[in-house]
Amino acid sequence: MSNVKISINGREILAKEGESLLKVALDNDIEIPNMCYHQDLKIENGAACRLCLVDIEGIDKLVPACATKVQEGMKVETESERAVKNRKMILDMMISDHPLDCLTCEKAGNCKLQDYCYRYDIKEPKYKKSRPSMDLDYTNEFFIRDNNKCILCGLCVRACSELQVIDALAFANRGEEMYVTTGFHDKLSESPCVSCGTCVSLCPVDALTPKKKTKFRTWETKKIRTTCPYCGVGCQMNLIVKDNEIVEVEPYYGESNKGLLCVKGKFAYGFVNHKDRLKKPLIKKDGKFVESNWDEAYELIVSKILETQEKYGKDTLAGLSSARVTNEENYLFQKMVRGYFGNNNVDHCARLCHASTVTGLATTLGSGAMTNSNREILDSDVIFVTGSNTTETHPVLGAFIKQAKNKGAKLIVADPRKIPLADKADIYLPILPGTNVALANGLMHVIIKENLQDMEYIKSKTEDYDKLIEVVEKYTPERVAEICGVDPEDIIKAARYYGKGEKASIFYSMGVTQHSTGTQGVMSLANLAMLTGNIGKESSGINPLRGQNNVQGACDLGALPNVYPGYQGVNVDEYKKKFEKAWDRQLDSMVGLTVTEMFKKGLEDKLKFLYIMGENPMISDPDIRHVRESLEKIDFIVVQDIFMNETAEFADVVLPAASFAEKDGTFTNSERRVQRVRKAVEPVGESKADWIIIRDILKRLGMKEDYSSVEEIAEEISSLTPQYGGIKYSRLEETGLQWPCPDENHPGTKYLHKEHPARGKGLFIPAEYAESDERPCEDYPYILTTGRILYHYHTRTMTGRIEGLNNLYSESFVEINPMTARGLDIEDGEMIVVSSRRGSIKVKAFVTDDIQEDVVFIPFHFADGPANCLTNPKLDPIAKIPELKVSTVNIRKLYDQEEVLNSSCGK
Repeated sequence: MSNVKISINGREILAKEGESLLKVALDNDIEIPNMCYHQDLKIENGAACRLCLVDIEGIDKLVPACATKVQEGMKVETESERAVKNRKMILDMMISDHPLDCLTCEKAGNCKLQDYCYRYDIKEPKYKKSRPSMDLDYTNEFFIRDNNKCILCGLCVRACSELQVIDALAFANRGEEMYVTTGFHDKLSESPCVSCGTCVSLCPVDALTPKKKTKFRTWETKKIRTTCPYCGVGCQMNLIVKDNEIVEVEPYYGESNKGLLCVKGKFAYGFVNHKDRLKKPLIKKDGKFVESNWDEAYELIVSKILETQEKYGKDTLAGLSSARVTNEENYLFQKMVRGYFGNNNVDHCARLCHASTVTGLATTLGSGAMTNSNREILDSDVIFVTGSNTTETHPVLGAFIKQAKNKGAKLIVADPRKIPLADKADIYLPILPGTNVALANGLMHVIIKENLQDMEYIKSKTEDYDKLIEVVEKYTPERVAEICGVDPEDIIKAARYYGKGEKASIFYSMGVTQHSTGTQGVMSLANLAMLTGNIGKESSGINPLRGQNNVQGACDLGALPNVYPGYQGVNVDEYKKKFEKAWDRQLDSMVGLTVTEMFKKGLEDKLKFLYIMGENPMISDPDIRHVRESLEKIDFIVVQDIFMNETAEFADVVLPAASFAEKDGTFTNSERRVQRVRKAVEPVGESKADWIIIRDILKRLGMKEDYSSVEEIAEEISSLTPQYGGIKYSRLEETGLQWPCPDENHPGTKYLHKEHPARGKGLFIPAEYAESDERPCEDYPYILTTGRILYHYHTRTMTGRIEGLNNLYSESFVEINPMTARGLDIEDGEMIVVSSRRGSIKVKAFVTDDIQEDVVFIPFHFADGPANCLTNPKLDPIAKIPELKVSTVNIRKLYDQEEVLNSSCGK
């Protein structure tokens, strides 16, 4: 697209030919009034408000700036006499039946209608008209709909349809009787609305407004841009702050999210100022927690570290870092474990979600991260989603996938549950849990048989292709269909779609990784991408979706037992010497304990000191009965968190940490983008940022560095971590940077493996299908799979404090197929008992066709009815990730409630 010169109000501007005139003006800080414009919405569905009509030299009539494309030599006047006259007339019409309650309106100070009326001196309508009063809709948990204030701009309807692709809203009637409603004129609570809040954020007036805990006026607040603390998408947002309290959140148009948020990002911020926040250090004395002070807590922790080292040896200490804290905090934590505990016993929750991604992709491609970028989804022509309920676990990326589908992309979904994306899919493969390897082999079998592979890519950029052929030859569609429980014709169709795609992308998550064959599952997907040449180019690749806000960063910065920051092996002498010199400490070259191995050592009485920062293994880890037994045996436990949680109950010291909104730092999202986290409010009570707590302990253990700011820590990271070499705070103000970014002149890396795979050549590592560790039997005839839901996050430490989310989902449940339920005489909503070889829980039955017969699903968020009481701790022997996605269970009606409550998870 070539550039053209145009003139707006006498100012010469260079613009891209064919761009919207309104967009060009806004990009150049020239405001043209508008109510219905959004840069990502289709112009042909908009141009409704007519406020942006402008004069263009040579054209007799006014034209809408939003729908007019710029051309060479165009001369535009935005405030000509007739343009202003037109605006005044339209504004007059808008307020003719609009409530003029500006003195008390919640939108005052942030209302476009109010602003434009002030700008053009519209004080009251010339022609007053009335429309029938409409009842307010309060049924949504997070916002109110008031159609009496609606100006029919259409932004809410279009955004719901085009951006979030939910289609919960629509126009009804025509002319003066037109209004916005839901599809079947239901209340919002009865519609498909997922409470993403996009309509609320875009509404230019007060027709859609958040339910507010604290009243405020716009001019009383300040905005602080930061990064969302929930999933790994890395959405940018503005925190709206009044009197040291977050009172609202609005989306920011960032590279990762394009101005979209989900229900959690938009509305689940109340935990920051929640009354249950930890505010002072707690020390357990005589079996009870008592409030203490920081000096006493620090001195006790340091004395126990030194005492444990002297009495039992340095290998008896360990630390769990966190995917919820910043890069700088993860870096300091692993430095504490390695440099001052004296071992590499550091791990975090990535072990339980994407350890197999790191090992699988690093082995086949040379890098264990998402190959491409979030926005590239929009230009993929084939999208294969497997083992990821994307619209619920990564909602903004789910919206991008649906947008791509609407643009013409083919969508293939493989999942045991009929997830929302399955309804949009061209092909839905309802595979049995644990059959991912077989499915990938079957797809590759068809691709090779039909000569759809990219031989040029294979010959020049891969090795061991002959080994792949040898293995997948046996995986005919018929054989794979029998293993996976799907139609062989659908396997063939899916293979053809993917094999013929010019830009085919794979998206997966824990439905692939959390298996005893998780590494093989990841490698098989890498094989599929390499086979078709879909590595090293835009809008393609293999893209693991990280579950927490900083899982990627925690891995990058060394919160793993086998690598220093930057994935530099602890058993490689060159790297060991490098960090010994930088830290002035003697380091251990032995690979440390994983999180699952730590609890095993605890049971064996070989782990004496455990420091847990921002993790809750009593809910998140498999077979939590054994986690409980291990925590009970460990001599001394420190827990550092923002709330008291199930794990903290076992601690000897609990330290109050600051939340994401109370500190500075960086997160690294799934697409490898390092983005700023900015302090918006002061920490509650005496809580401190995690980096300050770790720094204070390290100083007492002899560390020389003072670290007066997180930026100093980031500089140290940059000097020691090759991928982060060029990442400086001064470069992160706007869009962040994607690693690898080796120096300050490097722009960051949009997609990986452009010239060739990072390891030199991509390595085909074919895998034979192996059954899951547990298979249905007479005693345990059903397969249990677990996961997340849209309205909660991880162990509910944060979302469990949000009233609206709890009103929607306050307790655990088990999805069960109607045929399975009928055979067990179980009704929807009934409390039932689910048991595995490891324990039993009482849980509510949710009868649904979205789950296969004889397969059940339980979300792992809830302490009441904890799914991980039942899950299998069997490990992938390579990545040491547990098989959380396949366990066998028994189901029965609840006869003796007391029996279940007393036996659940060892309680």
